Amino acid sequence: MEDVDVRPESLDLGYLALFVGQRMNDQVLEELHAAGFTGLRHSHGHVFQHLLGGARSISELAKLLGVTQQAASKSVAELESLGYVEKTEAGDARVRQVALSARGLASVEKSQALRSALQKRFERQHGEGPLQEARTLLAGMLVSLGGEDAVRRRRVRQPR
Repeated sequence: MEDVDVRPESLDLGYLALFVGQRMNDQVLEELHAAGFTGLRHSHGHVFQHLLGGARSISELAKLLGVTQQAASKSVAELESLGYVEKTEAGDARVRQVALSARGLASVEKSQALRSALQKRFERQHGEGPLQEARTLLAGMLVSLGGEDAVRRRRVRQPR
């Protein structure tokens, strides 16, 4: 069976936006690993987004992530073993709370810097105007499809 040559400009906008986002995320993750933030996976970003505002319990994380407490606990244990999250004191000893560690916060800062560098690269290559028009178009489409609230409230879930 012969491979089919698919041209990016022939893709519908949904797939094109998805593939651009995936490639950007892959590149950021590769550069994070090269900078010493090893062990991180794309799915960890979904945990991080809910810890940016401060410590949370495992049950809160599970609810926000749309997974079982066991699944949330497993992700947290993995991130804890890698040094990206740490246990914090809770008012109730029965409740286990976790927060981003200094290493976790540093990885977020590095990720933001890498994304900013990509943004500047695209501005140099394509111009600020066209980039802003693309962002405006995609944001409008997100609103049209009813996805704005999930982004605004940090409720974007992992692809199933």
